[in-house]
Amino acid sequence: MAEQASERIRIEATRDDCLAVVLDFDNYPTWAGDVKQVTVIDRDDEGRGTKVEYRVAGLGKSIRYTLTYDYSSLPESFSWTLVEGEGLRALDGSYRFDFDGETTRVHYDLAVDLSLPVPGIIKRRAAGKIMGTALKELKKAVEGRNR
Repeated sequence: MAEQASERIRIEATRDDCLAVVLDFDNYPTWAGDVKQVTVIDRDDEGRGTKVEYRVAGLGKSIRYTLTYDYSSLPESFSWTLVEGEGLRALDGSYRFDFDGETTRVHYDLAVDLSLPVPGIIKRRAAGKIMGTALKELKKAVEGRNR
């Protein structure tokens, strides 16, 4: 069963600034510490990745997985679902962006289900670590870009 987790962070930037970083999959390895390689397999008419393969460091080894993206709710949010992945049954989530005129609150929701027999508390900790790290690194990348 997938473990659900949610996190949020406030970023000193516009929603467009946040989207420019988070939708630039090719550059994830430059700012997202656990992401070692990204390959955009398919793109939509606007050049956004619709099917993206990742190689990340996790659980003491390198893990590959592929996600498909749904942009139908942009610019407020977008979501993804797992196509395939090593040791994963689910890695589905979404980003939501609430811009208040000065800053953007980024909401990150994630459902993780490992195919290995792992206790729920370990899955929840893994999801929390993924999300917390991702949001802090996103904040640093977006705010650093605007300086």
